[in-house]
Amino acid sequence: SLGGWIATRSGGHFATMYTHIDDMVESLRVVTPQGTLESRRLPGSGAGPSPDRMFIGSEGILGIITEAWMRLQDRPVYRATAAVQFPSFEKGFTAVRKLSQAGLFPTNCRLLDPTEVARNKVSDQAMTFLMLGFESADHPLDAWINRALECCADFGGTTPNGVIIKGGGEAAGRGGSVGEWRDAFIRMPYQMGTMAAIGAISDTTESAITWERFPEFHAGVMESTQKALNEVCGGGILSCRFTHVYPDGPAPYYTFLGMGRRGAELEQWRAVKGAACDAVIRHGGTITHHHAVGRVHRPWYDRQRPDLFATALRAAKAALDPQGLLNPGVLIDPQRAA
Repeated sequence: SLGGWIATRSGGHFATMYTHIDDMVESLRVVTPQGTLESRRLPGSGAGPSPDRMFIGSEGILGIITEAWMRLQDRPVYRATAAVQFPSFEKGFTAVRKLSQAGLFPTNCRLLDPTEVARNKVSDQAMTFLMLGFESADHPLDAWINRALECCADFGGTTPNGVIIKGGGEAAGRGGSVGEWRDAFIRMPYQMGTMAAIGAISDTTESAITWERFPEFHAGVMESTQKALNEVCGGGILSCRFTHVYPDGPAPYYTFLGMGRRGAELEQWRAVKGAACDAVIRHGGTITHHHAVGRVHRPWYDRQRPDLFATALRAAKAALDPQGLLNPGVLIDPQRAA
């Protein structure tokens, strides 16, 4: 699992700024068709481009990650959580922007639009919710969450269910709406088989964009995806949430759901997924924030990736895997040696 997380530049579930596996890798050992290499264990280095970065996110096309030294942190023993309601999604994302730039770095900062709230039965009110949480293995978090709630209150955020603060005991548990949301989130992937069995067209598209471009980006993705749902499925449900937040922008995550026609489900899925991905690239986002490129996102990755970088990546592929044996068709088409 660890090698897979590194090879796909995975992002954690409870994470804001320091979210990606990139930040946790200290050194790697990689086996390639041309030999084995191992980077030095260092807390930091300015000695040229990082060898580790070459393989983090390489999705198995350059070599197999067999060992890794990782930066670890202790299990949390203090937790503070709250479900914050906002009168509109615009108010919510404006508050989250200010919160993300306040230097508080909450562990969990997931903003759910009203459709996402209703779809997951988080509340019976058609409001935007922020699932806010702080975790620490060292100190109580009262000051952090109180300051965060002050930021939210400036934009109409309220906490009708109050704040849940736990700590002092080993491995403090979660609770309340935030805990319920986390449990529901963990169960979501197991529902995909049921959705497919009843003929539903369901998938997600996730991206990242800077704050000042988010309103236009969001409007464009929502419009294009909903239009495709209407044309292909005769309508459907489309929702958005933030999975990760940075001081310079959010990672919006779109979920679509529509009814399929027996025998045409794959064609319908391609049409809706393609419309969403086209909109993401057209409006300046990344084709994937934490789900990797693989083969599904490859056509849009080709459009996102700079041409000169593609040339450099092919050269690295040719040097490490001249026969094109490793994961062909992912990230780049290899130029096989004669």
